[in-house]
Formats: sequence, structure tokens, C-alpha cells
Amino acid sequence: MSRRHEGWRRAARAAAVAGAVGAAGIGYAAVIERNWFRLRRHELPLLPEGSPRLRVLHLSDAHLTPGRRMLIDWVRGLERYEPDLVVNTGDSLAHPDAVEPFIEALGPLLDRPGAFVYGSNDLFSPRPKNPARYLWRSSKKDYRERVEPDLPWRELGAAMAGAGWLDLNNRKGRISAGGLSVAAAGVHDSHIGLDRYEEVAGPAAASADLRLGVLHSPEPANLDRFAADGYRLLLAGHTHGGQICMPFYGTLVTNCGIDRRRAWGLNRYGDAWLNVSGGLGTSPYAPVRFCCRPEASLIDLVPERR
Repeated sequence: MSRRHEGWRRAARAAAVAGAVGAAGIGYAAVIERNWFRLRRHELPLLPEGSPRLRVLHLSDAHLTPGRRMLIDWVRGLERYEPDLVVNTGDSLAHPDAVEPFIEALGPLLDRPGAFVYGSNDLFSPRPKNPARYLWRSSKKDYRERVEPDLPWRELGAAMAGAGWLDLNNRKGRISAGGLSVAAAGVHDSHIGLDRYEEVAGPAAASADLRLGVLHSPEPANLDRFAADGYRLLLAGHTHGGQICMPFYGTLVTNCGIDRRRAWGLNRYGDAWLNVSGGLGTSPYAPVRFCCRPEASLIDLVPERR
């Protein structure tokens, strides 16, 4: 056999191996990791001396479609951790018929104190697109021509508010949770230009045991305002933790203004703490996760150490 033919055979074998590895990687990302949910747990000393523990469950980015039984059952099972407060930072829907399944997923959690904001995908349904575009452009541009929402966001909000959860879309209010007083403020999604921080601006109530800021997309402009107004714990979602991450490197893109190292997880943000949830779901048109398992967060707040 000539050297040329042997070279072609080696190249063909290498291509076949690369193709098999790529197919296995896609299968893992779409079937295994996408459904490999985890609960990320933290403890933060943020409460006044002598306070009881306050357990906060942070949910985000379910992007739910009917039939995602594993996701629905996993979220429903979080009740066993007995959170004192549940906060949903948006992008709960990905289908017009997803409100009822999402409320089913919350299940007994709705009987607990809670609060919520919307994300862009609670208003606008996902569309087919090349997911690789996130590497060079923000999805914010995709909403410029979409004016009328086509998802039942009002029904979603009514179901949560009807259970007693506080609507924090450009609003503020008080929540009683775990025997403590929570001063909460939130904004609608900046990703589609609906955030109006001026409607909640001003110092957070100093008399509250916890001062909580809630938003979907962790845009630094809003985070800076929350921190400046004295909110000590900030909760956000939107980034999916990068969704496709690289070993030893991490998040490739955040799809917003937050830096890569704070694309998910708990980090300091000035005088506040910021928890960005890596989220529970994906767009149905990009149903993969790699090195970035779907998650919820359980944050135990305890008294500050003196």
C-alpha cells in the first residue's frame, strides 16, 4: 500500500473516532447532564445576632415544556428541605401549555412564603436559532422586533401571586418568613428592557432582618443600585451558568454584563452577596448542558459572626 493511501486511511480513522467522540459528547450533554439535577448548598452569616436560621430556596430558568417529568418531579421534591422562603428568578416557561406543569412542579412549595420576577422567556416563546451565536452576540438582540408576548405570563404570575407569593417585577414589599422580616425589592427583566429600578429605588428598610434584591438578568447596573441601597443578598438567574462550559476554563459566555467568574454560584458583590443560579433547564432548541449541571440553590442564612 502506498504511503498516500495509508495516510488517507489514518485520516479516515481519526475522523471516525472524532465523530464518535463528538456524538457521544452530544448524547451525554442532551440526555444525561441535562437531567442530572443538583442542589447547590451555601451558608451565609447575614442575619442579626440571635436570629433563627432562615433557609432560602432559589429557583430559576426552568424553561419548562409539558412532559419534562424528571424536572417537574425533582423540583417538587425540594419541599423535603423545608425552605422558609422560595424565590423564583424567572424564565419558568418555554411553551404556551407550561403554566400548569410549572405550578405542579412547585406543588407544596407554593404553601411557603415566596417571591418572583419574570424573565424574557416567560413572555416570549423560544424560537429555533443557532445556539453557537451566543459565543459572539447577546440574545438581547433577538427581542428587538418582538412586541407582543405570546406566552401566558399573566396566568403564571396570577398562580404564584394567588398562592401568596410577592410579585417583585419593579416592585418592593415585605415578606414574613421563618419568623423574620424580609424587605424585598425586584426588577423586571433588563434583557428585554422592562427593568425600572427607579420604581424601587431608595434605601432598603433598615428594620428588616434581611434585605433581599431579586432580578432575572444579573446586569451590573442594577446590581450596583441594589447594593448601594443596602440590599445584602441579591438573587439572579439568566446565565444558565454558561450552559456549555469547558473543563479547566469554565463559562464561555454569560449572555449579559456579568463577568464570567460570577456567571453562577455565590460571590461577593461589593457589600452584598450575589447568587446567580445556573438554572434548571434549557431552551427546547438547545437541549444540552456540558460541564454545567442544572441546579437550584439552598442558602442557609445564619446570624452574623461578631
